[in-house]
Amino acid sequence: MVHGSAAGAARPRAGLAELDEKTLVVRAQEGDVRAFEALALRHQATLYRVAVRVLGDPTDAEDALQEALLDAWRRINRFRGDSAFSTWMYRVVTNRCLDMLRRRRPAVPMDEVGDLPEPAPAPGRSPERTAELDAGMAALRAALQALPDELRLCWVLRELEGLGYTEISEITGAGETAVRGRIHRARTRLAAAMRPWR
Repeated sequence: MVHGSAAGAARPRAGLAELDEKTLVVRAQEGDVRAFEALALRHQATLYRVAVRVLGDPTDAEDALQEALLDAWRRINRFRGDSAFSTWMYRVVTNRCLDMLRRRRPAVPMDEVGDLPEPAPAPGRSPERTAELDAGMAALRAALQALPDELRLCWVLRELEGLGYTEISEITGAGETAVRGRIHRARTRLAAAMRPWR
């Protein structure tokens, strides 16, 4: 991630933070590193969250984001504005995540599968019910990790990030029909894996 030093050397100038995204992109394409840093700062939290959810490991997610930001800086001139800059960045990050998944298969610790929302503790919930919910969330994490990468990626972008089918299609490079099919298959597999927990 883009980290600032105590002296603020990595922080964009105050005026850059107020610029609109198109202006920052043009300035970054002209070689303005600070403009690119401002873009990265705007999107890094969301991109990191996606990387954690896809990779299941915070350290790997940070590595993937760092590499993706370097890739994006090197390729900023290839961004043509056909889609939103955020969509382009999602694509860069998810491609980096998929590359990492292909290289590291199969070992992923099950307790690090991602930050699925935890159920809020209900007042007066019994320890047995709490244990049952914890076991159910662990089963969901395991089922999600067991999905093929392309299915998990589409499911995460749709169900956890709330993106539309068209945007997921732009990010993954798959047609919208393929995206819908992947999400359907992911939902079906997850529902089957979670049947014992209903």
